[in-house]
Amino acid sequence: MPQNSGCLYVIATPIGNLGDITERARDVLGKVDWVAVEDTRRTRQLLTHLGLRQRLISLHEHNETERVHELLGRLSGGEDGALVSDAGTPLISDPGFRLVTAARDRDLPVVPLPGPCAAIAALSVAGLPSDRFLFEGFLPARSGPRRRRLAELAVVRETLIFYEAVHRIDRSLADLADVLGEQRRAFLARELTKQHETFYRGSLEAVRAQVAADPAGTKGEMTLIVSGCPDPDGPSTAELERVYALLAAELPPGKAARLAARITGAKRADAYRLASLPDAD
Repeated sequence: MPQNSGCLYVIATPIGNLGDITERARDVLGKVDWVAVEDTRRTRQLLTHLGLRQRLISLHEHNETERVHELLGRLSGGEDGALVSDAGTPLISDPGFRLVTAARDRDLPVVPLPGPCAAIAALSVAGLPSDRFLFEGFLPARSGPRRRRLAELAVVRETLIFYEAVHRIDRSLADLADVLGEQRRAFLARELTKQHETFYRGSLEAVRAQVAADPAGTKGEMTLIVSGCPDPDGPSTAELERVYALLAAELPPGKAARLAARITGAKRADAYRLASLPDAD
């Protein structure tokens, strides 16, 4: 570790309710020389609430590569800095990975200050299995790539966690129900920790209906929890057929068959029979 170098603190901040800031986070934010932030306006509001006026340096997906060199120079020169995102834990579907990796590569001290995370907060109250889970973050924005990714996730046994933009939630729920099956259990958290916090629970089909019936259902930030694949005995013929049909709508039959077999764990010969093609092996 370089002598007299500063420390980079990776600080989780509230996802809605400002009362969720930890005492340690408040203390460290008040002592660092600068704070690298995703949106200066959002973080300024938080610091004003805390009675702090630290220097803010923008760090987002469009400038992170260029900004890293400057921030590493500041840390190497002995300055202490903090990394925060707009809300929640940095790097969890937020910027900061390049900075943390570069600081680690230079053996600079990097210290986490744990706190709020929307994915874990929603999982803790979903009532779905939480011993093993897969955090997927944001699905592709376009339906075709989104459905292909969901086809790959269709046989995952772990509970699935997604973030979704409010303007895509209905289309994403429709694709989830179509690809994973309408009866998959799901839990949708909207506006976690905020005044209008709302939970929707049931099958994917039921959750979609609940959101559609709620006048406020298309407002706010969304975290979606979906149960894993319930079939413990491997893919059924119906599952292979369903995955193949989804892929065949976007891909040539041969490629769709190969991917369907890989995704479901089925024999490739069975997938090729669906495509009416000879198995190359």
